[in-house]
Amino acid sequence: MATSRRVAKVSASIKREISQMLVTDIKDDRVGAGMVSVTAVDVSGDLQHAKVFVSIYGTAEAKAETMAGLAAATPYVRREMGRRMRLRRTPEIIFKEDVSFEQGTQVLNLLSKLEHERGVDENGIPAVIPSATEEEET
Repeated sequence: MATSRRVAKVSASIKREISQMLVTDIKDDRVGAGMVSVTAVDVSGDLQHAKVFVSIYGTAEAKAETMAGLAAATPYVRREMGRRMRLRRTPEIIFKEDVSFEQGTQVLNLLSKLEHERGVDENGIPAVIPSATEEEET
């Protein structure tokens, strides 16, 4: 079992190498359909498996096409990782789509909509504060 420091270093190295491969080495047109960036790499404690989280900008069709291209390029990526990095065994690579940015955007949009409905200004202060007498009258 590798130490957490070693796992973090291997994770950072894999992220850097795969990011570079996405820019220069992978020639599959499907990978270029959407703008792709590696957001995180989760490496198992025994360094045998690596989940590579990618953020894809584009339509749903472009995202699906890009994920299919990444799945097809997985053997090439693993082979290149083995060649570039000095590890006893090259980890199995699994590409996963990272949807956390989209979820964050949805939450921000909902909060903005709520602020607009409530009449909150840019400082987060309600524009109209109901007085105590108005509440008693209703």
